[in-house]
Amino acid sequence: MDIQFIFFKDDGLIPNNPFLPAAIYKNVLDPKDIEAVFHRHNWLNSWKNGVFNYHHYHSNTHEVLGVIKGDARLMIGGSSGEVFEVEKGDVIVLPAGTGHKCLESTNGFSVIGAYPDGMDYNTKYGKSEERSEALEDIQRVPLPNKDPVFGSDGPLLKKWNNPGMNM
Repeated sequence: MDIQFIFFKDDGLIPNNPFLPAAIYKNVLDPKDIEAVFHRHNWLNSWKNGVFNYHHYHSNTHEVLGVIKGDARLMIGGSSGEVFEVEKGDVIVLPAGTGHKCLESTNGFSVIGAYPDGMDYNTKYGKSEERSEALEDIQRVPLPNKDPVFGSDGPLLKKWNNPGMNM
């Protein structure tokens, strides 16, 4: 299994998460099972769509995106972040504050998004007037009880509970 953990620095507009890395699980789930797996591990309040084509983030919850169709180039971490190629079967876990944007997509790109414990999410755009409250929100977001893909003993929880640990 190929899992990549990546820390993104605050770029002055998109705060990213100073404590937790984003995770990209490559080709980890059958697309038809993604939503059911997320729900089984208590990542709820799910939706199906694409990813916005502008930088945004959620300051009040973590988010998981499971690619159910097509492929895309996503910019994660704001304008100073990195570009990642994702395709059906991939899962991206974004800790609260992590910027993301779709640069381009093909083949009907679509994802299932969900949130730990079904938390409601806000959408922030990197505006200066959002920043102070967003930084406070990010620090208050609790760790999830389960990895959205592997449950109670998943690699995400191991990494997020010990962020300096190499995996």
